[in-house]
Amino acid sequence: MNRSIHEFDKLPQAREPVGVASRSGDAASDALKIGIIYNPRSHRNGGRDLDCAADPRIMVAQPEKREDIATALAEFAQAGIGYLIINGGDGTVRDVLTASVPVFSDDMPPVAVLPKGKTNALNVDLGAPKDWNVDDAIAAFDTGKRIIRRPIEVTSLDGESATIRGFILGAGAFTLGTQAGQGAHNLGFFNSLAVGAAGVWGVCQGLFGSDANPWRHGVEMHVVLEPAERPLPHSGHGDPSRRSIMLSSTLHNMPMGLKIFGPPRAGLKLAAMDGVRRRVMASLPFVMAGWQSDWLTKNGYHRAEADSFELTIGDQFIFDGEAFPAGKYRVAQGPELRFVIA
Repeated sequence: MNRSIHEFDKLPQAREPVGVASRSGDAASDALKIGIIYNPRSHRNGGRDLDCAADPRIMVAQPEKREDIATALAEFAQAGIGYLIINGGDGTVRDVLTASVPVFSDDMPPVAVLPKGKTNALNVDLGAPKDWNVDDAIAAFDTGKRIIRRPIEVTSLDGESATIRGFILGAGAFTLGTQAGQGAHNLGFFNSLAVGAAGVWGVCQGLFGSDANPWRHGVEMHVVLEPAERPLPHSGHGDPSRRSIMLSSTLHNMPMGLKIFGPPRAGLKLAAMDGVRRRVMASLPFVMAGWQSDWLTKNGYHRAEADSFELTIGDQFIFDGEAFPAGKYRVAQGPELRFVIA
């Protein structure tokens, strides 16, 4: 793996729940307490947006390590915050939502996400302003909109690891695409431009690479759709135990307007490709525009929806930009979260 992508040797370990008084609805704005998780290492931060720390209503935490996020959230909860602002990219959002499970359980306060990372797919989906700051997010609590999204929850079936929450999960060539995206960042491409650059590179590898090309090799993968316990079909093109790529998300709108899963909609969606076929790769511009056809399924491109699915995978998978280990997992929708946008 590219060392600019963090690798988890194992999933975070489960933590004991933290007792927190439940809330009913949004807090009154005149008594609102606000917690801010600020990632100083995020691409577009660099110490900005910290003037608000002087406001007595606001608690600001700058966790040095992922483990520190849970501590900060517990302190926020004990103080009775009614609004959480996450200042960072998709990886920061994943880490905060994951750490929130034992703290807030299913009673998360409204959340605003400032698009300060290299990739900000959640903000693209929500339609939040690209340039808004902490002051804007605070004002939006009263004047903005609430948008409901349900994250993906990934739980290892070893029974010992913590549940992790995020929004985009991928494997196979998606892992290589994430590496290519890191290369695109080094060239100055960010957000949707980085996604586009990585996608173009992947299509070229699939069209013109040999069978030994890692973009075409795929990974051992078995997917069972729940609750019907139905295995995801395999077209028979390529090794039936492998898929070249798999992608899953609960986002409604993907970066660059890509319709990987077909028309934009709610729910846990899945797309997968069996062995790479050049005729399918040549059709990808139409597929990414939402084209649906039985021809695609026969040639190894599958779309599906499920309440949850069981994933057994023989290599690392990528979850919101970072690598997690091979294993057996349950992938499901998490609880409804309220996101605030201007």
